Amino acid sequence: MTDTIETPITPMTQAMANGAPVSRRDLKALMKRSDRPGLVRLFWWCVTLTVTGALVWASGNNPWLLIPAMFIHGIVVVHHFALQHECSHYTAFRSVWICNLLAHICGFILVIPPRFFRYEHCDHHTYTNLHGRDPEMIELPVSFRTYLLYVSSIPYWYSQFEGLLRRAAGRITDGERRFLPESERGAIVLEARLMLAGYAVIGLVMLATGWTAPLFYWIFPMFMAEPVMRMIRMTEHVGRPQVEDMRINTRTNIVSSPWRFLAWNMNYHAEHHYAASVPFHALPKLHEKLAGHIFVERQGYLAAHLDILAQTLGRKPRADQSAG
Repeated sequence: MTDTIETPITPMTQAMANGAPVSRRDLKALMKRSDRPGLVRLFWWCVTLTVTGALVWASGNNPWLLIPAMFIHGIVVVHHFALQHECSHYTAFRSVWICNLLAHICGFILVIPPRFFRYEHCDHHTYTNLHGRDPEMIELPVSFRTYLLYVSSIPYWYSQFEGLLRRAAGRITDGERRFLPESERGAIVLEARLMLAGYAVIGLVMLATGWTAPLFYWIFPMFMAEPVMRMIRMTEHVGRPQVEDMRINTRTNIVSSPWRFLAWNMNYHAEHHYAASVPFHALPKLHEKLAGHIFVERQGYLAAHLDILAQTLGRKPRADQSAG
């Protein structure tokens, strides 16, 4: 595997670039990478993680304090996905080694194999929100029950652990073969085995020593807060038309600064799909330049879910059954 996997330029993205919502000169300037913004964000990220972890520590054995503290801490923990995502695109930092290191750390924390994720995510950018082709696609729920089931994160965790165990056993599905080069499949299997070995070592140490910190500062908070991440991930494409045109198949959400911080600006999701090589810190500028050319939910995550639920409950036409 090479150090980087370039995100493919889809026909619609290329057409938009040629159609000049953003000039090539401006786009080139926005794509400039730097270590400094990422390191500054990473510093404050670690500070935030320390503060929320301190809330868990200060809660002691009082469940009325411990449970909400773990949930708050867990929201930060599950947002390691945003950092892993940026590092997978090699846009969080100019230094490739920093991106690789952090992608592996975040991937281990979240049970998201970084090598596998890069290939899968590359296909997501190629076939964004296209049924049967986008490997990361989240389908529009057919009922309120299926909506709640997805938000519960139960199907998500089943998929994550099933995939990790299966690949560790050397089994690759036909769907995975579509985006995994044959030359990389051995490395993907090894990655799964090493991750499982790492989890096993931590588990054995916990059993042998009575060490419980991973439970209260990592595992419990992560499982408690994953529904928050599932709801955020839904707002990116769910309820948008299943067409190639990224101007309408992807949703940008205008959210408050704390959410932008946690998401590493991935709330500017249509902008990210327009030019995936633009670093997180330049996405607000790209958002300004794409005004009027992309779909923007100005009321944020909550409004996006109200739209999703309106389609799910039949109160408005389903976007997956029309051109939008």
